[in-house]
Amino acid sequence: MRPFLVLASLYGCVLSSVWPLQMQCYHCEETLLNNDCSAPKFIVNCTANIQTGCQKEVMVGANGVSYRKACASYTTCLIVSAGYQSFCSPGRVGSVCISCCNTPLCNGPRPPHANRAPRQRPLRPTHLLLLTATTGVLPSILL
Repeated sequence: MRPFLVLASLYGCVLSSVWPLQMQCYHCEETLLNNDCSAPKFIVNCTANIQTGCQKEVMVGANGVSYRKACASYTTCLIVSAGYQSFCSPGRVGSVCISCCNTPLCNGPRPPHANRAPRQRPLRPTHLLLLTATTGVLPSILL
């Protein structure tokens, strides 16, 4: 059993050096756009094992909003973004906001927000009848 574990560990090391994990990010440079350059044509392969994250800069200028997106070292990006926090005022001219992430294509479009507020289901007629019969009162939503 022990030789099998050693061989499996060695095989894993060889495979990871031959086929390292490679991040993909959106990439565009200081382009003033009507969108945020999140189209498939902006997807690039990052340098394996070096560029471990994606970076997005959103700059608000007098002419509108421009985006800079790129592959980055995740740790370096976090340090840089911390230094720019005082310059980040979304919507204000002169604002520069830098964000970092470390999952594939995470610097792309924001996913739509799901409404997580609990929804009240409409009462079925059978439930309404049962509720009225047991309490003797119509629910206030019907009044």
